Amino acid sequence: QVQLAESGGGLVQPGGSLRLSCSVHTAAFSRFGIGWYRQAPGKQRELVADIASDGTTTYVDSVKGRFTISRDNARKTAYLQMNNLKPEDTAVYYCRFAYRDTWGRGTQVTVSS
Repeated sequence: QVQLAESGGGLVQPGGSLRLSCSVHTAAFSRFGIGWYRQAPGKQRELVADIASDGTTTYVDSVKGRFTISRDNARKTAYLQMNNLKPEDTAVYYCRFAYRDTWGRGTQVTVSS
């Protein structure tokens, strides 16, 4: 069974930054893609960014130029660097590992003054 854990959420003012981490405990880490999703209250869960095993990245339009997804295969960890945060970024952020469609429990990000 793959174990996955997110961290790094919190409360930040508009314009601030946060870095989310997703640690995946599996030897297969480097061979599969990872995605960050978010779900705001009353809204559907949406894909924010993902990174393939070869490092190819994609982003939803609303975060392009502000968020950066990356991965460190040696540490079996993926990151989501979020800069210039806006109130509309407030949501629970989830990490998804493609192998066996494994999801984390989520971490809350709140952007508010």
